[in-house]
Amino acid sequence: MGEIRFDDLEDVQRFIKEVFFGKGKGRNDQNEPPRDDQPRGGRPRKSSGKHMKGGLGGVMIILFLVFLGTGIYQVGPDEEAVLLRFGQYSKTVGPGMHWYFPRPIGRRYVVKTTKVYRVEIGFETVEIGPPARYQNIPEESLMFTGDENMIDVDFSVQYKISNLKDYIFNVKDQYETIKSASESALRQVVGSKGIEETLTIGKEGIQEETREKLKEILDSYGIGIMIIGLQLQDVGPPEAVMQAFKEVANAREDRSRFINEANGYRNDIIPNARGQASQMVNRAEAYKERRVKESQGDVAKFIKLSEKYSLGKEVTKTRMYLETMEKTMPGIEKIIIDPELKGSIINLIGGGVEANEKTNN
Repeated sequence: MGEIRFDDLEDVQRFIKEVFFGKGKGRNDQNEPPRDDQPRGGRPRKSSGKHMKGGLGGVMIILFLVFLGTGIYQVGPDEEAVLLRFGQYSKTVGPGMHWYFPRPIGRRYVVKTTKVYRVEIGFETVEIGPPARYQNIPEESLMFTGDENMIDVDFSVQYKISNLKDYIFNVKDQYETIKSASESALRQVVGSKGIEETLTIGKEGIQEETREKLKEILDSYGIGIMIIGLQLQDVGPPEAVMQAFKEVANAREDRSRFINEANGYRNDIIPNARGQASQMVNRAEAYKERRVKESQGDVAKFIKLSEKYSLGKEVTKTRMYLETMEKTMPGIEKIIIDPELKGSIINLIGGGVEANEKTNN
């Protein structure tokens, strides 16, 4: 069936006449000659039937105009409308006043395309508040991590409609489709991560990976949306094991703290020990060097002394004796007694030797 266009009201009237009276009728009624069964020059005998027919046609025209008037609609500044004719896509129109065939011929879907829609997974907003109240949905939020631990994750997805035709016709239930795809994408990403990474430093990476994976899934559906954001709202262990998990987490924190303290102590002790060891080695090397030099000097001195000793043994022996005594008893007055003075009295107090008195009996 070809497209029917109405440029002005006359086109609508012509269409109505063609539908109800057929082509050719109604167009030259004023020029048709009078029928033979109608009296000439006098009052028509039976004109009420024609008047009734004309009145019925006028009512039907009015009803049809009212019917067409129901096709006038307005699209808001933040909206777009998709139009259908006989169940087939016709076109997409933007903001403004429009007219299209009412039902059952035409149909329209007006949707806000600049609005940011939000899909909640793992929880549901019961009351916006403030304060806001939420209801947890465990069958959506509970999932396994890569190290086979269970974790409770609530997150949300924000999106805008980028192609209204695809958004309406390519997917039956857009909200549930996006929700299921988001949950599937996040389960795949969390399933490849450890629980510690998921709870601590890995959140940002998980968000980004999930967003990319969700985009791939939705693009394969041709759903016609643009993902604005994906936010992990709450990530933690399941409520039933929360206390045990906290204890394990505290134990791990203590373990990490002890390891850090031990590493700090090691980093302080080992360098000091190495420094002290290096100093001891250096001192030992210096002592060794000094002792070698001293030994070499002693040897040279001994050789020289031996040569002198060989030239005059008694003189050298006496000199060495005197030098040794001088070294061993420095600052003390020495008294040399002649061995020939046997029996003589030695005056040690006076500092001299009196050999004039013989004591030997």
